[in-house]
Amino acid sequence: MSHSDPAPRALRLELLLDAGLTLPDAGAIGVFHPRAGESLTPLPRDRVQVITPHAPDHAAFQAQGFSCTVAPQGRFSAAIVCLPRSRAEGRDLIAMAARLTDGPVIIDGQKTDGADATLRELKSRVRLSATLAKGHGKAAWFPAGEAAGAKFEDWRVSPAQIIDDRGHAFQTLPGVFSSDGIDQASALLARALPAGLKGVGADLGAGWGYLSWHMLKRAAGVSTLHLIDSDSRALDSARVNVTDPRARFHWADATTPLPRLALDFVIMNPPFHQGRDARPQLGTAFIRAAAAMLRPSGQLWMVANRHLPYEPTLAACFRSHVELPGLPGFKLFHAEGPLRTHTAARTAPTHPAKRTRRRA
Repeated sequence: MSHSDPAPRALRLELLLDAGLTLPDAGAIGVFHPRAGESLTPLPRDRVQVITPHAPDHAAFQAQGFSCTVAPQGRFSAAIVCLPRSRAEGRDLIAMAARLTDGPVIIDGQKTDGADATLRELKSRVRLSATLAKGHGKAAWFPAGEAAGAKFEDWRVSPAQIIDDRGHAFQTLPGVFSSDGIDQASALLARALPAGLKGVGADLGAGWGYLSWHMLKRAAGVSTLHLIDSDSRALDSARVNVTDPRARFHWADATTPLPRLALDFVIMNPPFHQGRDARPQLGTAFIRAAAAMLRPSGQLWMVANRHLPYEPTLAACFRSHVELPGLPGFKLFHAEGPLRTHTAARTAPTHPAKRTRRRA
């Protein structure tokens, strides 16, 4: 097991196997939503199917030789559910795995992501094994099959709707950023976006399309708007929400510049958490990626939580930047003129996890 594994699933899986868990000798093994940097070494690589909607995680496991998909393909002889932070999302993954798996379903998660509560719920529904605790996480398993799958139908999630203050409905899904309401920071930026923006633009970390919808609604001079997000589920909702023919959708890591994009403007509300850990370098990478894709006269419009120190990066990446009137918890920036010496070539790729931000 890699010592850099942020969630030592491999160690817990090895201990479960030592304690009596038996993996089938044949058939695909589904691993639901592992994160880049985690080790899957106890599993036979040629039988593993990694299922993840996150582009950086997909790329990381694919580079290791694993078969990777956005959604499950076929049935599994065994499955591992890597519990996410969202409880509703975790329940949905368990229900999906139980329905598609003929053998054991292993549940593994960190305590900080609510593993204790989920395992307690499972005990009332299935024959759950003894729980193993190690590395600030917990793991257990239960036998699956059609009967077990039927016990979790009420855990499946469906698209939800968010209604804005003007009565417009947006579709979201549990597990994506701001799935339960319009983010205050995004709403602040949406109000500040100028109607006079023109040409080709991008919404970095577009999520389910709230900022893009406002941008296209307001600015008739925009010819194309690229919606870039690492979560395929968020983009699926964005395709429903943003039906303007000027919209283009990209499943990609927004911290890495997309090749061949030459932009007149970028709008963004970048994430700054990886799981529960504050990672302001994610927002820094967003700024550098934006500067790398902008034309020499390009503009950046962004919002950030007030405590985040993005001013030095803006100064290094743009000829000028100003802070606009914001709110007590959030600050708005407008930057112009990217400086090429501080853009794409100097941007180290990062692997953002779920689009989670703490609200002020």
